[in-house]
Amino acid sequence: MHWIDITIFFIYMSAMLGIGFFFLKKNKGAEDYYVGGRTIGSFHIGLSVVATDVGGGFSIGLGGLGFLIGISGSWMLFSGLIGAWLSAVLLIPKVFPLSDKLKLLTFPQIFKHFYNAKVALLAGIISAIGYIGFTSSQILAGAKLASATFPGLKLHMALLVMGVIAVVYTVMGGLKAVIYTDTVQWLILIIGLFFVGIPVCYFAVGGFSEISKVLPKDFFSLTNISWQKFVNWTITIVPIWFVGMTLYQRIYASRSKKEAQKAWFIAGLFEYPIMAFMGILLGLFSRVAFEQGMFETLGYAAGSSIDPEMGLPLLLKTVLPVGLMGLMMSAYFSAVMSTADSCLMAASGNVLTDILRIKSDDKNNLRKSQILTLIIGAFALLLASSLQNVLKLMLYSYAFMVSGLFVPTIGTFFFKNKSSSGVFSAMLAGGGTTLILTLLQIDLPFNLDPNIYGIICSLVVFVVISKFFPDKKSEND
Repeated sequence: MHWIDITIFFIYMSAMLGIGFFFLKKNKGAEDYYVGGRTIGSFHIGLSVVATDVGGGFSIGLGGLGFLIGISGSWMLFSGLIGAWLSAVLLIPKVFPLSDKLKLLTFPQIFKHFYNAKVALLAGIISAIGYIGFTSSQILAGAKLASATFPGLKLHMALLVMGVIAVVYTVMGGLKAVIYTDTVQWLILIIGLFFVGIPVCYFAVGGFSEISKVLPKDFFSLTNISWQKFVNWTITIVPIWFVGMTLYQRIYASRSKKEAQKAWFIAGLFEYPIMAFMGILLGLFSRVAFEQGMFETLGYAAGSSIDPEMGLPLLLKTVLPVGLMGLMMSAYFSAVMSTADSCLMAASGNVLTDILRIKSDDKNNLRKSQILTLIIGAFALLLASSLQNVLKLMLYSYAFMVSGLFVPTIGTFFFKNKSSSGVFSAMLAGGGTTLILTLLQIDLPFNLDPNIYGIICSLVVFVVISKFFPDKKSEND
């Protein structure tokens, strides 16, 4: 990269660290660190929600889908729109009043309120495992992008650079730093994609006439996926809006119920169609460039073996001029870190509050939170260094958490007959079933995702155990 691009990128990274340092001085305790003092408006919350949910993993992953199947890959984020709006209408009206009354910091604390500490502990463990996986997937996404863009930068070194920067400003600033950097990062990404990435790449590959000549017709169809793939995406992504710790933290951080709902509606529209088609189109353009032989000098001749997720970074590296390259790299690194920081905060909150059960009024709680965030970030970085596929890691993490927590959450808020035994057993059955089926890699009926069978198992166990082993007394029912 040219020194001008490196300078732009360095300024951006310094600014992110600066925001973290600014809020290091502002945070006074756990309320500030984990839920932003409960005073943040809908615009910042909304952009932070979509930045967290889409982020770098989906940005790089969408590019890979566009490279493989074309615009049908956009359906993956359509499920994000449905999940956001459903949770705005169904979940937030129930969660926000509870948070306002009890001053909740984490999602599993809801289970402690309705049931007992044992149920909350298990929910915290499942959530923490899922979010450590999420954090690793985002760091890996950034490392892939960096190693494909910066000459001579190896993947493991890129992992170290990305991980250290994301972890440091998150450790310093807490949720306020995460949300306000998310706002900046998401605006940079949208501006970079719409005004730089898409038009420059479109003309670089020869415009529509060349694109339509190089790619088969099914790349321009919205039906170029199987019904099983659509169901797998939907059942994996929609429920995350009901069980995601990052999302509960933002509900708690909102000024009011209406502000939180407005933020969720904003997030849904940004997911689909805005980000969905931007990411897919760039991936599609990268496939055209690959077939045209534009990556030959980089070691990827037309028709050779290539990781689909590398197509987009290679395209940007090939076609963007000096200055714009630095801007686009900042844009994509924004997406990566906007999710990595949120997932890291979620995992830290789960471990501190739900697993270690350190009280929020502890004088040293803020410092403990920062140290714990640092330790978890280092572990996520180590995990990322041993894995290769961003989208697969992210979807596996989603699936494990969704199958363990979705039915217990829905049951808690919407089922009349529920019990602590039923919820606890459903968590184990759902997460365990998905994990076992995933590890065994056996052919499942209808070629559906293991997560679907995990959720079904969780539902059956929840209903049966709750019926035969009801709680003796539950003042919250």
